Amino acid sequence: MGKKEKKQKVKGSEKTAAKTDKKLQLKIKKELVKLGEEDLETVIAKIEEEEKKKSQISEEKVPPPSRRVNCTLSANPERDELFLYGGEYFNGQKTFVYGNLFSYDIKKRDWREIKSPGAPPPRCAHQTVSVPLGGGQLWIFGGEYMSPSQSQFYHYKDLWVYHMKTKRWEKIIATGGPSARSGHRMVVSKKQLIVFGGFHDNGRDYKYFNDVYSFNMEDRSWKKIEPSGTPPVGRSGCLLVPLSEGKIMVYGGYSKTKVKRDVDQGTVHQDAYLLSQEKTDTTGLKWKWQSLKPLGIRPSKRTGMSMAVGLTRAFVFGGVFDEEEDEESISSVLFNEIYTIDFDSQRWNQVQLTGKREPAIKPRRRKDVKAGEEEAEESEEELEETSEKLEQMVVEQQNKEEIVEDDGIFKVVIHGPSKSNNGIVTSEGETKTVLQPSPRMNSAMALKHNVLYLYGGLYEEGEDKQITFSDFYSIDTTKFNEWAHLVEDPTAMTEYLGSDDESDEDDEESGEDEEDSEMDED
Repeated sequence: MGKKEKKQKVKGSEKTAAKTDKKLQLKIKKELVKLGEEDLETVIAKIEEEEKKKSQISEEKVPPPSRRVNCTLSANPERDELFLYGGEYFNGQKTFVYGNLFSYDIKKRDWREIKSPGAPPPRCAHQTVSVPLGGGQLWIFGGEYMSPSQSQFYHYKDLWVYHMKTKRWEKIIATGGPSARSGHRMVVSKKQLIVFGGFHDNGRDYKYFNDVYSFNMEDRSWKKIEPSGTPPVGRSGCLLVPLSEGKIMVYGGYSKTKVKRDVDQGTVHQDAYLLSQEKTDTTGLKWKWQSLKPLGIRPSKRTGMSMAVGLTRAFVFGGVFDEEEDEESISSVLFNEIYTIDFDSQRWNQVQLTGKREPAIKPRRRKDVKAGEEEAEESEEELEETSEKLEQMVVEQQNKEEIVEDDGIFKVVIHGPSKSNNGIVTSEGETKTVLQPSPRMNSAMALKHNVLYLYGGLYEEGEDKQITFSDFYSIDTTKFNEWAHLVEDPTAMTEYLGSDDESDEDDEESGEDEEDSEMDED
């Protein structure tokens, strides 16, 4: 008789971890029953099944999209059109995650919602890029979905392409790609999608990535790139900038590490790395990392910046930096400046808005001079009186724009939450007022025909209050005078319900029935 095989012993630590995980899963299931929520994997599977049953494509003119953050805005490479996809909104009590696809006609200035069979499930903190292949394609990778109570999080690792010409979605089935994640970054390099970084959080543990993957859009295959050299530490929310000669720059980002049990330490990175292909490489897989010293005037330390890519430079806007006032209090500093990164020199530059020029005053004819002198004294008195009235009007307007939110716990005062009129000093020493978006983070941004477009974003007040925007701006990057307001958002502050505000928990009435039905699958 042959000898019996000995059973492989399981380490005590592994047994303990398995038991702990099982107990945690049972606890989560009980909590979900109390909340009236289903497991997210079940919810997402139901959404995908419902999408498969659809057969009709519809395109309907609609109001501008509802307020959201961590959505994406991409330009159609073939037409004067922008695509806005996904995003999230937290109203103080409930979270909404969106899966709508909107198109914006730049010439007509109107919005349309496109409903096409087999669409991706709702998500936020994903990445999209558009390419001029096959009449225009919009590629989407990863992202996350969360339950209304934020008790569950689900990270995606799926890859989708929207065919702009046919208005059809296609789910790409390809193995060997990145693991599930959100907060990653993705750019186009030649005919490849390059994915870097991101994070995964399952509620028990988290991980920040520094891996690199490439997806070939021709043969539709994933490849993991393992560059030589010292890589950046794992991070999410960084900038991934496609430079000249196929080089890619990684800048900034955010990560956190465990200091001790239940204590995490966050880090806002301000370093830069260059990812470049080996000159002798013919496989497309031999790359190298190099530490890079940023040149020029770069942003102060921050994360949550938005970026749009042009032909010769990238445009960066906004961001946030959290300052710890004490052990239990954090103050958020948000920004609304524009920076550019030159692809050739890799140099940063801060944009100074010039303001719109006033129309020139035509010189008066000689025969009008005498009459003008006689009226000068009277005009000066009228001018002084008018100036006083204008000053009073400005004060009254500022008082109108001051919005106070007080729910008994915290009080917030913000002047003009959806726009910011900042003064600039001209070469003559005069101060001009220019229109700018208010400081914010994680807005959606795209570039088309040298015009930069910005949608939504988030403003934080302390650790408790999040103001999500639905405003829409544009600015001509050949002039950089001031932003134009395409869609205003005067009710941004009043939409936030607050943590202690009693509500019937009704679904958000945003005119987007599909969004509500997606959230009500539980």
